[in-house]
Amino acid sequence: MNSACKDLQRFLDGQMNAGEQGRFREHLGRCLHCEAGFLDGLQMELLAHKALTPELNPPEDSPPPSPPPPVPGGWKSFLRRRGGLVLLVAGFALSLLIPALDRWGGDSMSWLVKEGPRVLEARVTYPAVDSRYRKHVPDRGDLVSAPGVETVPIQELSRMEARGDLHGIATAYLLHGAPRQAEAFLKRLPASADRDSDLALLALEEARQGGGPVDTHSARVEEALVLLDGVLRAAPRHPQALWNRALALGELGLSLQAADSFSEVAKQGEAGWSEEAEARARTLREATLSRGRQWKEALAATRDLLTDSAAPLPLTLARAHPGIVRLGFYDAVRAAPTRAEVLRLQPLAKALDERYGGQVLQRWVSHVAERDFARRGPLAREYARIVLGTLPPSGDVMARLRDSGEEDLYLGALVRAAAGRHPADVETLVRLGRASEDPWMQLLVEVEQAKVEQRAGRWWAAEQRLLESLETCQKQGVAYRCLSLERALADLYLELHRPAEAFHHAWSGWGRARESLEWQYEQVFLQLLADVARYQHSFTSARAYLDESLLRMPEDCAQRTHVHSNVALLEWQRFRPEAARESLERALECERPLGLTGALTLSEMARSISRPHDAQVLRRALADLRRGSVSPGREALLLFIEGQFVMEESRDAGQALIQRSLTMAEQESDSVDARKAHAFGYATLISEAGRARAWDEALRLMGRELRLEPVPTSCLLAVSLQHERTLVLARGPTGDLKGTYSTERKEPLRDDASGLVPAELLKELVGCSHVDVITRPPVHGLTGLLPDSLAWSYRVGRGARLPLVVGGRSSHLVITEVSGPPSLRLPKLGALTPPRVPDPWRVELRGAEATPSRVLREMVDASEVELHTHGLYSASMSDASMVVLSPDPDGSFALTADKVRQTRLVHAPLVLLAACGAARTAPFPHESFSLPMAFISAGASAVLASSVEIPDTAGAFFEKVRERIRAGTRPSMALRDLRASWRQAHPEDARWLSHVLLFE
Repeated sequence: MNSACKDLQRFLDGQMNAGEQGRFREHLGRCLHCEAGFLDGLQMELLAHKALTPELNPPEDSPPPSPPPPVPGGWKSFLRRRGGLVLLVAGFALSLLIPALDRWGGDSMSWLVKEGPRVLEARVTYPAVDSRYRKHVPDRGDLVSAPGVETVPIQELSRMEARGDLHGIATAYLLHGAPRQAEAFLKRLPASADRDSDLALLALEEARQGGGPVDTHSARVEEALVLLDGVLRAAPRHPQALWNRALALGELGLSLQAADSFSEVAKQGEAGWSEEAEARARTLREATLSRGRQWKEALAATRDLLTDSAAPLPLTLARAHPGIVRLGFYDAVRAAPTRAEVLRLQPLAKALDERYGGQVLQRWVSHVAERDFARRGPLAREYARIVLGTLPPSGDVMARLRDSGEEDLYLGALVRAAAGRHPADVETLVRLGRASEDPWMQLLVEVEQAKVEQRAGRWWAAEQRLLESLETCQKQGVAYRCLSLERALADLYLELHRPAEAFHHAWSGWGRARESLEWQYEQVFLQLLADVARYQHSFTSARAYLDESLLRMPEDCAQRTHVHSNVALLEWQRFRPEAARESLERALECERPLGLTGALTLSEMARSISRPHDAQVLRRALADLRRGSVSPGREALLLFIEGQFVMEESRDAGQALIQRSLTMAEQESDSVDARKAHAFGYATLISEAGRARAWDEALRLMGRELRLEPVPTSCLLAVSLQHERTLVLARGPTGDLKGTYSTERKEPLRDDASGLVPAELLKELVGCSHVDVITRPPVHGLTGLLPDSLAWSYRVGRGARLPLVVGGRSSHLVITEVSGPPSLRLPKLGALTPPRVPDPWRVELRGAEATPSRVLREMVDASEVELHTHGLYSASMSDASMVVLSPDPDGSFALTADKVRQTRLVHAPLVLLAACGAARTAPFPHESFSLPMAFISAGASAVLASSVEIPDTAGAFFEKVRERIRAGTRPSMALRDLRASWRQAHPEDARWLSHVLLFE
């Protein structure tokens, strides 16, 4: 039965040739003739077969799923009716055997376009469906609204196939709740705008089904946006792509861009569609901009309190916008020059206290009202000027406030100074804030203290402080302060180049800001999400976040400079130099310093697309970035930026600056800025050596950077990429060093390095029994660099080898039959085949025992480690792939690269990661970050892992590789030889073998 089911799946996916199809029809006909219960069995097989719809097949130990909440989309009701999918698929197969069914007219499409409202909110491109407008009615979760699958005219699907109408078949599957079948047929179509628009629809609908991590949702939306952007570049007025892009942008909360996309549809005058598009655009635009208007009204009302003693109190606004009103309330009380004007604010204090709970603000107003205003009044007026921006919080005024005894005034001025990059007495700020009874002020000073720790390089202390403060804030319900803490954490994690954790807080803050109507924080988190997306190479989403933030505050010059500077770097990274240059020039229109991203982009552009004014612009940007206290790591990065720019005018001067940068960076290894300066500096020096055809110098620099000593003198491949510049070096068996250098790269390197090594250098490696490959990011850890016929491994350098324990007990640790969290709905993996020969070293951790904490403890003393479990990539949990284990008592189930890197493996074990995608590398430009690299850093001697999904049979493959290595075969040779023999024995299931990588 399982074989028949697999054959049916291959048939439906279009993977059979004509001869195979004929044999399959005969096979299915015999089953129908001989076995009356075949259809019942087939139905059971289809439900169990994960290749069809794994979402319908939860793990055996999972609790019964609760009904999903209603969400827009047309599939979920149908997916609840499992029998419907079986009838559709099995019925289609039967129609191929019984072609005499002729109840439906072949020319009519009434069977595909049902009466009543349309099921999908999105638009398909199949003309018979899309040309007739029907109003969309959101699914409310009732089964009655599901498509009538039982009456699908199966014969029509057969006729579509007979006349080659794959698009129609895909659309039918799509409308009847079988997205995987729809995708299979769409991918058989030649590339076109319509095909890609429908593929984007599938990605969008999968994202909208929900039920998975939020980053998975974002990844699918990114996939949809990439496809739709490609369609719209080729066909800017494509109505379905514009419509579906609006829906995708709406999924990310980017409502103004969604409105603009709907407006473009409305302009095309399609009956029904244009009216709905115009209504949607109007609703989205008004809902968004009205939030902005209300927030700005609240801000203006509190500013009026500073300048107009008769200004009305914003009591109503205090209930709707308590955050920004409370922020302004503090300044209004401090700036009030008389007792009467202070007491006038008491009703506002009461309204805010009622909103937050307690009476802390009313008590403070009463306390301030008792002060001596003959002394306080003039100081209050000076404080008002600080708030209004006409008096800087520095110099004599700060001294007067400090010595006045009016501590609340001095505290407010210190906060202003810290926010405005003026020198501030943070120690006094913290003391005064903590002495306050006000939770708002106490949480504020925790953020300021964390900034001090962050600048001092004590990021771990800042992280712990902010996390604890956020927990306190959530308990106290001070929403505005929680937003500032989420922002501080996202900023910290981005500075540490930990985008997975930054994403968590940026996404959470984005949602909180919208819920609490804090317009300015919406803007802040949009830009943070753009940074996270750029770090993760989700370039289309990053651009969308930036464009949305610009649409929301087009009048703010500082915002325009920031956004266009970031867009310039983004477009440069996407290999669109002209677009990058245009954005950079727009960033300069406000005549403000460019900031770090703008300075870095300008430095990169010096190689190919410079302008006469660039030197002056860069000097101003660097001077601004060096204001105040600059950490050694940041200064190293700034020196690199300056050196790379100067190198285009004077190679010697540029190299001198970069050498200074490297010297400083090597003394600050804990600083991410320093690590970036180190990686970027070496990339530039190596590329310059390549440009001069100084192959020996380039290789020496690579060995020095990667701490690889000595560099192999034969059978070596070395690769370095720096944006458009590619350097490849090779040493064959004779030891002669050959190289190639090119500046022709026109697109980012993706997940595969095939074709990167020129054919003439591949010939140099013929005759090598093993090839050491040394590479730099972003090449390190990619598949396809060398052919499978060669025995090769990524050679990972280390500063010093860890001391090995001599004479200790060897152990072969095997992790298997893991009980992952039910919420992940991962299929249960089969049990490992027992070892063919006795293995006295073997120690197994099974089921609930295999928790992250237990596995980490057991690995320390192991000489061999095998993990047979699920691999997972989640951008909100880890920047590289991780291994799913059984949950610890605290609920943590992931073995991440960060956790592994903090471990010390004393026996230099061989590690086999038999998990899907375990070799997936984070797309960082400055360091190689992956599970295999983490194991090597922890002390492993060699690691095998795959960068893609692997079948259940992979466990046996890894086991045989381990046996050969234990028998004395070099790991790379064992992998090469077994890969070849396995491919011969399993030709139908061998694609993944080329993606198994070795790190040594």
